[in-house]
Amino acid sequence: MTALSPQLKQATPVLAERGEGVHLFGADGRRYLDFTAGIGVTSTGHCHPVVVRAAQHQVGTLIHGQYTTVMHRPLLELTDRLGEVLPSGLDSLFYVNSGSEAVEAAVRLARHATGRQNIVAFHGGFHGRTMGAGALTTSSTKFRAGIGPMMPGVAIAPFPTAFRHGWPQEQAVDFALDELDYLLATVCAPEDTAAFIVEPVLGEGGYVPADTRFLRGLRERADRYGILLVLDEVQTGVGRTGRFWGHEHFATETRLPDILITAKGLASGFPLSAIAAPSALMANARPGSQGGTYGGNAVACAAALATLDVIREEKLVANAAEQGARLLAGLRSTAGAHPAIGDVRGLGLMCASEFTDPDGRPDPATAARVQQEASARGLLLLTCGALGNTVRMIPPLIVTAEQVDEALTLWSEAVTAATSGSNTRLDDR
Repeated sequence: MTALSPQLKQATPVLAERGEGVHLFGADGRRYLDFTAGIGVTSTGHCHPVVVRAAQHQVGTLIHGQYTTVMHRPLLELTDRLGEVLPSGLDSLFYVNSGSEAVEAAVRLARHATGRQNIVAFHGGFHGRTMGAGALTTSSTKFRAGIGPMMPGVAIAPFPTAFRHGWPQEQAVDFALDELDYLLATVCAPEDTAAFIVEPVLGEGGYVPADTRFLRGLRERADRYGILLVLDEVQTGVGRTGRFWGHEHFATETRLPDILITAKGLASGFPLSAIAAPSALMANARPGSQGGTYGGNAVACAAALATLDVIREEKLVANAAEQGARLLAGLRSTAGAHPAIGDVRGLGLMCASEFTDPDGRPDPATAARVQQEASARGLLLLTCGALGNTVRMIPPLIVTAEQVDEALTLWSEAVTAATSGSNTRLDDR
């Protein structure tokens, strides 16, 4: 008898039968508020009718047109449409399937374009599980342990994680930039460095936002040394943070990415990812270095076009900003009543609560209990952070104020139950 790998651990006990909007329905008929969104993937909610119709039509027309063999209209139309939302100057796209693949494509392009080997990533970043992307990932050792040696030419610099150090944000940024300079002086010579790669908000690393001064500092150093700045917007992109791209919170007048990576919410659940770069930069990719059997799949592209339609017509970027502010305020209110929550942070609909013990040390056991108590009450959540002591909320961008308030009520009850020893569960919802 065959079975799934035992390493595929479920965060919740739910056997999902169907999804609708922000809800999943289990095999037992129970309704759950899904504040995981498939780890930020179902941006327009589960089975948005516009996305469903687009995918159904495309399945009946052309399922797969391999894009180095033939071309198809959904891919061409999507490329045009992304041009409307991409940062100025990023006018060339290459499509693959997953975030990891896009990260590796960005690294390959950066090395080809600069003729340099080294990549500087930042502590706490998650860029994927494949060998190249895994070498850039430091959000947890579980993504890279036991498979070494990793891809060479990778150096890791600090990210400004102020709460972890107990510092003001300004001090954390000073430290991160000073250590980056020291890294470039001692370990990773600028003339050997192809790119910096960074998430505008650490994802698996604990939902820690960067800030304007830090990203501006990366841009300044990149320009000084001829290094490319790669922004991994796999999780933060496509409206998630209340701007279309997460880095837009910090861009001000400064040009930020040379290469932008997108995936997750781009196609509302269909596998699709891409890198975007200026045409002159993309032209440095060597012949044969970009391709793939399934990249730019016609059905996924049709779903992405529908996703962009929904985001625009339903004003979901603005909704993410509005409901994210409501969610963050509610989480802070709960934290004010529960000392076990050491920090609340986030941008838009990318919010997190970090649990600490009375001495201020990470408390993953309490975070896990809260996550399970929330699941028992009908609110699906995930943990993150290197030690698993942070609980994150990433609802679909269509979430309403009423649904945010319902989630906050369940969250408060779950925190109270997990921190008081009570295991009382509410009636099924």
